[in-house]
Amino acid sequence: MKTVNRTTSILLALLVTLLWSSSFVIIKIGLDEIPPLLFAGFRYIIAAYCFLPLMLTNDRRQQVKSLTATEWKYIVVYGIVFITLTQGIMFLALSLLPSVTVSLILNFTPVVVAFMGIFLIKEYPTRQQWLGTALFIIGILVYFLPSQMIEGKLIGVLVMIAGVFANAGATVLGRQINRSGNISPVVVTALSMIVGSIILLTIGLVLHGIPSISLTNILLLLWMAIINTAFAFTLWNKTMQSLSAMEISIINGTMLIQIAILAWVFLGEAITLVEGLGMLVAAAGALLVQLKRK
Repeated sequence: MKTVNRTTSILLALLVTLLWSSSFVIIKIGLDEIPPLLFAGFRYIIAAYCFLPLMLTNDRRQQVKSLTATEWKYIVVYGIVFITLTQGIMFLALSLLPSVTVSLILNFTPVVVAFMGIFLIKEYPTRQQWLGTALFIIGILVYFLPSQMIEGKLIGVLVMIAGVFANAGATVLGRQINRSGNISPVVVTALSMIVGSIILLTIGLVLHGIPSISLTNILLLLWMAIINTAFAFTLWNKTMQSLSAMEISIINGTMLIQIAILAWVFLGEAITLVEGLGMLVAAAGALLVQLKRK
């Protein structure tokens, strides 16, 4: 497949972020009927099997056969951390918090990843990353302090903070797996997603059984799994062939604003002027950290 030009790549990348942002709205709608862990399990196990046709090439089948025990261990752990833990926690947090709040806290991931580097690879934050971290903390304080969080909201925030650390751990682990370039990203994505989604779905079924799901939510679930996950991840990887790390970071950073608009239009989750200001300051801080890290 040919590499698309830069302008087309930017437009396609914005389309992907719009799809991912719409997932927050779809999840909130589906959670009225489907328990969070089951919802996440269904989404990612369907998406995982969408990747299987891409695994049928001789090269990728050979890669799977030649995986060492250590590589399998990393892929399995990656699937558990990135799919079972990170996605399971995010769906659970969305059942407790507004979409914008979950998205804002999720933006803390680049900050955590940057500081994980101190302990894991002895890579110390730069002045720009320190500034970005300070801005993010200021933005978080501006966003949350006026709202005087009630206990139920605080529990949701704590759940999502755990999700951020799981997501940061998955980011570091994913970099470790892909650093050598010996394993195709498609192979890593498909295998880890199958492992993580099976565990997640099993936990959901044990806790909740098989729910009765309306046709509308079945269609929304299929859309999320096929379009917002399998298709969007594939398209995102394609755009990264033409865009710089800075462009990717900036485009990805627009999701916070997209989610806020979509949640306001479709879910009625309005935000105040002060909360909006805090959200933008926090997003700018996370972007500063991420740009330098990449």
